[in-house]
Amino acid sequence: MSFEIEHEKWLKEHLSRRRGERKDALLRGHGYGNQLFVEKIWWTLMGHFAGLHPEYEVRDWRGRSYFVDFIWILGALRFVFEIMDYGSHGKDRSKYRSDLNRALFLQSQDCHVFHISLDEMKENPSFVLATLRSILAPYLAANRDGTEIINRKFGKVERQLMLLAIRHDRIVCPPKAASELEMHKQTVIKYCRQLVEKGKFRAIPTGVTGKIYGYEYIGSIQSPDLI
Repeated sequence: MSFEIEHEKWLKEHLSRRRGERKDALLRGHGYGNQLFVEKIWWTLMGHFAGLHPEYEVRDWRGRSYFVDFIWILGALRFVFEIMDYGSHGKDRSKYRSDLNRALFLQSQDCHVFHISLDEMKENPSFVLATLRSILAPYLAANRDGTEIINRKFGKVERQLMLLAIRHDRIVCPPKAASELEMHKQTVIKYCRQLVEKGKFRAIPTGVTGKIYGYEYIGSIQSPDLI
């Protein structure tokens, strides 16, 4: 399929599922810069639009709704792409500040955020493409042609615990994890021990007794095992 056909189909699909402000945001926001990104960068990198959502609604730290240019949802992972045009982002100081604060907040919510220069895409798209390919390399094979082809080594709870550890400086404390994941503490401990056996967690002993009070994630934060 050609880019034009797939792009039109993808856009129509998202428009058909939206109402009100969400639909208006997509009609307004999917302009020149965003279309350049999906054609020159995303389509070249992926060859499909599976999991990519244009003008996606999120909330900032104040609970206010706004729309990011794109979000790629891959399992429990979120990748946000913002196309930065100097004319709309660089001259307005308050907007510039707000954009940075929102990006910082999204990262605190476990989103990977990428700001991409519109000028760079126009003048040097190979740099943007090569850089994103390098960053996203651990996830590309897992989503080739829009379908998952990896053989998962870890179950849902194990992946939740690894992601939880990353959010908390790589440390999982079973009582807190049980509360956050709404599980029994002994269930959390059981899965943490399994992750120790699989080489993803390290038990953290305390005091002279050596009692285990927590577990440390020792894997890569970009591991495809997290998907």
